[in-house]
Amino acid sequence: MRLRLASLLTAAVVALLPGTARADVTYPDPQPVTGRQIIHDPTVIRLESGGYVAYSTGGIIGARTSKDRTHWDDAGNAFAVPPSWWYEYNDTGDPWAPDLSLRAGRYWLYYAVSSWGTNHSAIGVATSPTGLPGTWTDHGKVFASETTDTFNAIDPAVIRADGRLWMSFGSYWTGIRMVELDPVTGKAVQGATVHHLATRPDAPYAVEGPYIVRHGSHYYLFASYDACCAGVNSTYKIRVGRSASVTGPYVDSTGKPLLEGGGDLLLAGHGRYVGTGGESVFRDRGGDVLAYHYYDAEDGGVPKLGLNTLHWTKNGWPRLL
Repeated sequence: MRLRLASLLTAAVVALLPGTARADVTYPDPQPVTGRQIIHDPTVIRLESGGYVAYSTGGIIGARTSKDRTHWDDAGNAFAVPPSWWYEYNDTGDPWAPDLSLRAGRYWLYYAVSSWGTNHSAIGVATSPTGLPGTWTDHGKVFASETTDTFNAIDPAVIRADGRLWMSFGSYWTGIRMVELDPVTGKAVQGATVHHLATRPDAPYAVEGPYIVRHGSHYYLFASYDACCAGVNSTYKIRVGRSASVTGPYVDSTGKPLLEGGGDLLLAGHGRYVGTGGESVFRDRGGDVLAYHYYDAEDGGVPKLGLNTLHWTKNGWPRLL
């Protein structure tokens, strides 16, 4: 559940937020998925051992596995019990919005712990030799924010760029940020600059859940805009901008900076697929796949897994298939 302040907004405020979907745009439906489809804020990877694993908000980082990317099984949780330090940030030990990657022969799982409506938040990290649930060793805090900060340390996503390791993060509280990580520890470099990547012109700055990928000579920042976590009343949608540098500045295809509210609309709710967001991108068989959740309007607004192939146009912008 990517930020929680959104659920506290009134319907009237949400209706006034910019960036609503155009009625004349057609979006592709998610690719067919069967089995255990219920998921929120998915991060997916193809395992070196074969098959796929997905982690998500819910449980103690809920896990799903698949042999073919179509049928998914419930695989329990990443952890058997919450690490004790999580309880500093909420009284349930409930982690949010994980990010899964493979680096230096180990799988790295980043996640956030916080409470609704506050930026007293922290991002943690765990490692595993296999990437499978029950094999994770937690290494504690990576980076934190306090109520005196203008950013919120949730929704992490890690990328390697030019031989360095970076983590984008953020939710409302002026939007998307980035810090450099130590590649050995996986934690924030001491005294690291907090770069500002994207925001909205006015409070509540409804942009969160970043994910950055490199394609060609550019870095592409995908983010979720507007309100999540309200079932069929959710207004989440995915926008994208790009930059020649991982730290920005990011602009959309018209040249409008994401720091000024820009961002090309990649995917919005349509038909039964409401509130599309909480996205991540993973490589599979040489191509890029967008993973996200949507709220199923034909199943009581239950959040489910969406997968679509990313197609890159000749002018270097992503489109969904």
